[in-house]
Amino acid sequence: MKKKAAKNSSLSTIATVTVLVVVGVVAIITLFGDNFRKLFGASASALAGNDEVASAPSPQLLQKKTMRSFGSNDAYEGSPPAAAAPAPAPALAVAPAEPVTAGNTHVAERPNPFTLTSEDTLSTFAVDVDTASYALFRRNVNEGALPPRESVRVEEWVNYFKYRLPTPEKGDFHVDLEGAPSPFTSGRQLIKVGLQGRKIGKSQRKPTHLVFLADTSGSMGQPDKLPLAQRAMKLMVDGLNEQDTVALVTYAGSVRDVLPPTPASERTKLFAAIDALTSGGGTAMGDGMQIAYQHAAKNAGPDKVARVVVLTDGDTNIGRNQSADAILESVRGYVQEGVTLSTIGFGMGNYRDDLMERLANKGNGNCYYIDSEKEARRVFQEQLAGTLEVIAKDVKVQVEFDKVAVRGYRLLGYENRAIADQDFRNDKVDAGEIGAGHSVTALYEVELTGEGSKVATVRVRAKTPSGSEAAEQSFAFPREQLHGKLADASSDMRFATAVAGTADILRGAPQASDWSLSVAEELAQGAIDGMEDREEFVSLLRRVREAKLENVSSGRTTYNRGY
Repeated sequence: MKKKAAKNSSLSTIATVTVLVVVGVVAIITLFGDNFRKLFGASASALAGNDEVASAPSPQLLQKKTMRSFGSNDAYEGSPPAAAAPAPAPALAVAPAEPVTAGNTHVAERPNPFTLTSEDTLSTFAVDVDTASYALFRRNVNEGALPPRESVRVEEWVNYFKYRLPTPEKGDFHVDLEGAPSPFTSGRQLIKVGLQGRKIGKSQRKPTHLVFLADTSGSMGQPDKLPLAQRAMKLMVDGLNEQDTVALVTYAGSVRDVLPPTPASERTKLFAAIDALTSGGGTAMGDGMQIAYQHAAKNAGPDKVARVVVLTDGDTNIGRNQSADAILESVRGYVQEGVTLSTIGFGMGNYRDDLMERLANKGNGNCYYIDSEKEARRVFQEQLAGTLEVIAKDVKVQVEFDKVAVRGYRLLGYENRAIADQDFRNDKVDAGEIGAGHSVTALYEVELTGEGSKVATVRVRAKTPSGSEAAEQSFAFPREQLHGKLADASSDMRFATAVAGTADILRGAPQASDWSLSVAEELAQGAIDGMEDREEFVSLLRRVREAKLENVSSGRTTYNRGY
C-alpha cells in the first residue's frame, strides 16, 4: 500500500508540474505574442542598403528555436504579401540526423570567423562547383523537413544558380567583382567574386570515355534511386558524341563488369544494359571503384576525358575499402593519371552526403544530388559539357584585403575548401576544378574603415587540365566600385546575397544569428528576373519562413537543432 500511495503521489506531482509549465508557456506567449512577429521582420529601407537595422531574433532565441510542423496556412500579420496560395504542402519538420556509423563520422565545418585585417589580410580557398547541398535542401523541404545543419554548405547553394557573368574574351575564365551594402548587418558591405569558365560546343569536346559505376545494392530498389539513376545514365549517353565510349560496372554484394567500353553510337546496346539492372545485396563500393578506375585509366590522356561516374545512395557497408579515406587511397594513382570523378547521389535515409562530397573533392570532380528527373536533365543534358570536361584544374582564389580600407572580413562558405595562405603559389597543393561553362561565386562580408581607395586585390591561380605549373591573374577592387545601395547592385548580386544569407541562417552560423529570412525572401523575390530556378527558391524559402512564423505564433516552438 505504501508503494502504491507513493506512486500516486509522484503521478500527482508530475501532473501538477506539467499543468504549471503549460500555463506558464501560454502566459508568456500571450504576454509577448505581439512581439514575436518582429523576430523575422525587416523594412524596405534595410533592403535598400540604408543604416536601419532589420528586426531579427536575438542570438539566444535563434540558437534555441526550431519548428516541427505547422497547421493552418493563414496569413501572418507583418509578413510580406504572399503569392497566390499554392497546393497544400506537407508541414515542415527538422530532418533527423543520420546515425554515426563506421566511416560516417563527418562533422560539419565551423563557419568561417570574422577576421581582423590587423591579424590576417589574406583569405585563400579552392573553387567549388558542387551543388548537392542545395538539391538536398529542396528535397527535404518538398518532403516537409528542414535539412540537417551539417548538410548545408553555403557555396553549393550559391553555385547552384545561373548568373549573368561575362564570358572570357581570352583565357579559360573571366573574373567579375561587385560590392554593395549588406541587407543583413548594418554598416557592413558584401563583396561578390565571380568566375565564369569558357564554354565549348559539343563538336569541340575532347573524346570522352565514361565508366558508369552503378550501385545495385538492395537499398537502391526504391523508385527515386536505381530507376532514376537508370534514366540519368540514358540522358548522359544521349548527349555524348559518336566517338565517345561508355563502360558499365555495378556493385552490390560483389562487383560485376556489365559492359566493356562501347561506342556511344550503339545506344540500343547501352540502353538495354542499363535497363536490365536490378537491385539486391550489400554494398561493396570500394571494390567497384577499383574496377571502374582501371577501365577509365586505359583511356586517360591529355587529349581525352576519362571520367568515372558513381551513381549511388551513398551507403557502403561491404568490401575491403569501406571508409572514404580507404577508397580514396586505393584510387589515388589513377587520379594522378588524369581520371576524374562525378559522384551522383540518390534517395534519402542512408544517403552519405559527406562521403560523396569528399570523394568528389579528392577525385578532381564534382558532386551532384538528383532528386527528380528534372534535376537529372539539368546535370546530364543542360550542363553536360561542364559535368564532363575540365577546362582548368587546381583553381585557387586568394583575396588580399587592404588594411587601410578594411577593418575585417568573413568568407561565406568554402570552409572545407580552405587553403593555407602560404600554399596559394604551391602548385603541388590540390585545389578545385572548373568545367566548361561552369561559374563559381563567392561572397565576403566586409567591414570598411571609411578610408583608403582600394578595398582588395583578388588573385586567381590555375593550371591547364594537363599542366603541372599554374598561371596567375590579379584583379584590383577599388572602393569606387562599391554600390551606394544594394538596390543599385545587379540582380545576380542581390539574388546570390539572398541565397547565401538563407543558407547561413539555416546552418546556424553564429554571425548570422540576427539575420532575417524575411529580408532574404524579399531580396530574392526582387531578383528572380523570370528564371525558373530562382522562382523555385523563393517558393521554398517562403514555406520555410512561414512555417517558422506559424510555429512561433501558435506557441508550438520546440528546442532542437537550433532552428
